[in-house]
Amino acid sequence: MVRGKTQMKRIENATSSMQKIIDRYQRLARDVQTNNKAMEQNIQLLKYEYANMEKKIEILEVSKRRLMGEDLGACSIDELQQIERQLEQSLSNIRAKKTQLFKEHIEKLKEKERILKAENEILCEKVQAQQPTIQDREIVPYSQSNPHTDVETELFIGRPERGTDRSEN
Repeated sequence: MVRGKTQMKRIENATSSMQKIIDRYQRLARDVQTNNKAMEQNIQLLKYEYANMEKKIEILEVSKRRLMGEDLGACSIDELQQIERQLEQSLSNIRAKKTQLFKEHIEKLKEKERILKAENEILCEKVQAQQPTIQDREIVPYSQSNPHTDVETELFIGRPERGTDRSEN
């Protein structure tokens, strides 16, 4: 009989283990099914977003072509006026940015000019400090400054003598 009780216990344990395995399988199957539904919903949402993005891209491409002056044949007067306003606004923004960049460049150039002027003043002061003044210079008369004042030339002043050849002199 002891043997029968242990066998019964084994069967009960096996049955309870089997029941746990079945419960676990059912729970996992429900989780997988729930995950599949969530994944399908995500896929549907992504497909919807993709379709919306494609539409937006197409609208932007049409708008770009119109702003570039292409495909205007199908536009109404109101659409053309709207395009014109957009272009005028864009041009105004571009001119404002260009003016701002020019002003910044001019300010940089003015700053560079101030720096160069300051450097020039410093250099002028250095040059003036190195040059002797008129009072410091020794004044030398011309006749003393050049000892070779007599110059020999073959120049003859007056009437030439007759019958004499100058080359023989």
